[in-house]
This record gives sequence, C-alpha cells and structure tokens, in this order.
Amino acid sequence: MTSKTTLALEAAVAVILENRPNDGATSTNRQRVNVDRAHAQIMKLIAPRVRHFVRQYGLINYFEDAEQCCAIAVHRAVEAYEPEKAQFTTFVNWQIRGELQSLRFRVMTDQRPSAKRVAATTVSLNAILDSDGEMGSFLDALEDEFAVEATESAASDYLADGAKSSLIGAYVDHLRTVGMEALARRPLPKRQEAALRKELPRLRMNGIAAADLEKLEATIAREREIVEGRLFSGASLEQLAAETGVTAERVRQITKRAAKAIAGIAAVDPRFTVMAEAGPPASKRAQARATKASILADAALPHNRLSHVAAMDQFGPDYQSAFDASAALRQ
Repeated sequence: MTSKTTLALEAAVAVILENRPNDGATSTNRQRVNVDRAHAQIMKLIAPRVRHFVRQYGLINYFEDAEQCCAIAVHRAVEAYEPEKAQFTTFVNWQIRGELQSLRFRVMTDQRPSAKRVAATTVSLNAILDSDGEMGSFLDALEDEFAVEATESAASDYLADGAKSSLIGAYVDHLRTVGMEALARRPLPKRQEAALRKELPRLRMNGIAAADLEKLEATIAREREIVEGRLFSGASLEQLAAETGVTAERVRQITKRAAKAIAGIAAVDPRFTVMAEAGPPASKRAQARATKASILADAALPHNRLSHVAAMDQFGPDYQSAFDASAALRQ
C-alpha cells in the first residue's frame, strides 16, 4: 500500500518532468514557476526524512550544511529519476544517504579509518559557544587535556633527534678530516711508494692509497656506532664491546674523546649556538679562573679614598726617584 507522502512526491516529480523544456528550447516563466513550486513541495514533504537521516549520520551540529546537501541530493534525484524503474521515494533515499555520507567524511574527519587508528576527535566550533553566543576557549573543548603537552613533547623529541643527527654528522666529518690529514702526512715505505706509482691513478686520492681510505671509513663507521650507542642511546660498555669487537676500555676511550670533541664542535659551530648557550653552568673553580682579580687597590674602600694610582715609565726620572725613595725607607 502506497502512503500519501509517496503519492504526493510522485505527483510533484511528475509536475517537474512535465514542465521540462524540450531539447534546445528555453523554459517559459510558467514552467519555471511550476518547477519551483514542485521543488518546494518536495522539500516540504521530505523534511521529516531529512531530519531522520541527519540524526542517523550524527550531523546535528552541521544541520544547515546537511540540509543544503539534501537539497542537492533531491535535485540530482529529480534530474536522474526514471519512473518506470523505481519509486521516487526509494531513489531519493539513496541520493540523500550518499550526500550525507560525503558531508560526514568532510566535516567529521575522525570517522575515517586513519583517524580511528589514532583516536582522533572532531570538535565543532558551535559546541564551544557560551550562553551569550560568544566563542569560548578552544582548549576547553579538547577531548584529550594532555594533547598540547604531548604535541610539544613530540616536537621537542623531533628537534632533539635532528640536533643529535647533526652533531654526529659534524663529528664524523671531523674524524674524516683528521684521518685524511694524518694519512696525507704519513710517509710511505719506499717499496710501497714504488708499487703505487705503477698503479692506475684511480687507486690513489691526493697521495692516499685506496686501501687506507677504506680502512679509515670502516674505523669511522665503528666509532660512530659506538658514539651513538653510548652517548645517545645509553648502551653499556660491555654491550658495545660485544657488538663492535673492541674492548670495553677502548669503547670508554672512544666515548670520552668523542664527548670532548662534540662539546667543542657545539661551542664553535653556529648551528649549535642555542645548545652551547643552554649548557650547564660553569663550576665555581671555572668561574674563579674566568674572573681575574685586579692588582689595583679598591678605590671604593674608605682607607683608599685618598690614594692615587698613576702609570710610570720604568726608564723615566719619576720611576727612578720613586725607586730611590723606596730604597731609603727600607734602610
């Protein structure tokens, strides 16, 4: 049994179809008025269904947008409707569902699978309006009250990892430069030098044998592994010794030397100026060495207010007379 609403919808759609102009023709004013009235009648009849679908798809806070999407769905359904295939009620339902589903994925991104994996939550701006209609604090509407702290912590970790990589890279460059200079200064045995002269030029780079370069790169790679594990990952001496094949004492020496070199790089490299400024405060002994005591008397003290300090030439007459006066007093 067909309901009254279904019959009314079919009649309104029939009016629209009857008032369509022929191909290439322009619609008359009467046709446009009839079509507009039929569309208004369809939207009035379908309004309860629209409200039902809006609630079903959780778009109450976006009702105006959802209503416009439903109007677009009705217009598309009318344009594509074929009465001989199905009833308009069934056809328009699928159109409305499709538009509301598309709207939900646009405005409620937490419904997407990628958002569900990270427990994302969509916050409507209408939900943070106070009783007077004024915009409240967005932080009050956050689902996770620790979201800001977690974001800042993640950003800090990201920056720290970048700084760590840059420091290790600068230290590796330092090791390579020092190693290349040492190899360039090292004299070769006469037999090895004569043999190298017979080899192709590609086997030598700036007077350094290719085998020595390979050995240097292997040493650098091993030391990098030790420095990363010991200084930045907290690995133990025994663990690194087992992984790299060197003794624990050798790991300790490499780590100590690397820490000193990295600190020196951070102090002079402009990229790490912020890190150098944020370093630990100097010890009292270091501060005492940095502050040199003056050999002059403190003029602010009461017993030094009448004193006078003047520079004298040790070869001048003033210095000689002062020296003689001092010698006379000592006698």
